[in-house]
Amino acid sequence: MKRIFLVAVIFGVILSLTLAVLPKQNRDNPVLNQLRSRYQKKEGPKTDHTRFAVLQKSFNKPQDVTEACISCHTERHKEVMQSSHWNWDRTEYIEGKGIRKVGKRNILNNFCIGISGNETTCNSCHIGYGYDRPDFDFKNPYNVDCLACHDNSNTYVKADAGLPDTSVNLAVVAQHVGRPQRTNCGACHFFGGGGNNVKHGDLEQALFDPSRNVDVHMGSDGVDMSCVDCHTASKHQMLGKLYSVSSMNRNRVECETCHTALPHADNMLNNHTMKVACQTCHIPTYAKVNPTKTYWDWSTAGALKNGEPYEVKDSSGADVYLSTKGSFVWGKNLEPEYVWFNGTASHYLVGDTFDPSVPLKINELHGSYDDPDSKVIPVKIQRTKQIYDEHHRYLIQPKTVSTEPGDGGFWAEFNWQRAIEEGMKRLDLPYSGQFGFTETEMYWPVNHMVSPAAQTTECSECHTRRDSRLAGLRDFYMPGRDYSSAVETLGATAILLTLAGVTVHGGGRWWMRRKRKEVR
Repeated sequence: MKRIFLVAVIFGVILSLTLAVLPKQNRDNPVLNQLRSRYQKKEGPKTDHTRFAVLQKSFNKPQDVTEACISCHTERHKEVMQSSHWNWDRTEYIEGKGIRKVGKRNILNNFCIGISGNETTCNSCHIGYGYDRPDFDFKNPYNVDCLACHDNSNTYVKADAGLPDTSVNLAVVAQHVGRPQRTNCGACHFFGGGGNNVKHGDLEQALFDPSRNVDVHMGSDGVDMSCVDCHTASKHQMLGKLYSVSSMNRNRVECETCHTALPHADNMLNNHTMKVACQTCHIPTYAKVNPTKTYWDWSTAGALKNGEPYEVKDSSGADVYLSTKGSFVWGKNLEPEYVWFNGTASHYLVGDTFDPSVPLKINELHGSYDDPDSKVIPVKIQRTKQIYDEHHRYLIQPKTVSTEPGDGGFWAEFNWQRAIEEGMKRLDLPYSGQFGFTETEMYWPVNHMVSPAAQTTECSECHTRRDSRLAGLRDFYMPGRDYSSAVETLGATAILLTLAGVTVHGGGRWWMRRKRKEVR
């Protein structure tokens, strides 16, 4: 009898341990299986464009391709021309500043700073042709680049001012178009800021063909989803917004769309979703394959060797110094930083004054524990030392790109005064003649590189007094991380009373059983 009891106990322990492990490993499998069945079967183009006579010719210029496209797709260009991909701005409400047009056209950043005066290079990813000057014709439908998003030949490459590279065979590309692929989106979004993974940290060339350990949704051996499976579009208006140039809580892509607001079998985990975004636990690290830039010091730019610009690379091949741009710090397999976020943000706008003695938040994400709409999200914070006007106390937009000799472009002349003068002329803002460098910060929500369930953040990584992931969020009490004598005393008292109750109850049952035996 004792042997049977011992076997039963051992079996029970093994079963309990197994059940404890399985939910963590498989808790999201049912949904992932549904996603696999939905997205792994890839649809090819619904129409064979090689059969259309209008495309069976040589094209002298890319605008001719667009003219051929809209001869059939008669209204699509009008939709594109209402999008932020085309206009590079949108109407937003910014707290304290009212309703404003904001976007790449008029917001500064702390990477290459801004496009004004630098359109030739900065606008190589614009979905139009020839945007190399402020008077670009945004009303000309033939300037719309259909191929940038719809090329399925994987041969289309854009060059300066958004024009196609001279190596591109426009006829071949025009005959092989279809639904946007990761290569279409990634060609621009993975290389923003001047190189692979510079800006985001969670968007880089490894996502062209990742494993599920890099991103469980996009992994070729996982669900194998494309960007547009989440970033869906209606009349060419894409779902999802980048908070470097957006401020309002609308048209967002949310995990809950597929996974629901209660995605876990464990109710304790579901309770966390009230204040913790899915990404906080499911993206424990970013920049998993290639490093991302974390610090940029413009103040060191301009150094020359023997009168010529030079570069310095680290052992991984990443640039740590460029005469054109200054010094950099890179990081790989990084733990995110964490902030409260309610879906709204503020932005530094051209001409805004600030206090240079404290880091300037170029895009501040709003939120707090007391805000019912806020959740903890993971972010990459890009820190930069960039140029500003010491007298007027606003950021400077220098002219960096040179298109002709003597135009003041810093990357050709390495003269800050000339670059500033020409850049500020384009902004129509006065320059005092006195410049310095100030610390700035930009906040980039980390939404990609979702890890498999078994690799999610452990409870003890946050609920700990030492090196908690959430050590920087101090506006709430978190068990395990924080200490309160009153809470600790109440907790200890509750534990002691529970133990006392169990002891008294167990002792009482033992005593009554003994009494019954004596009576017999």
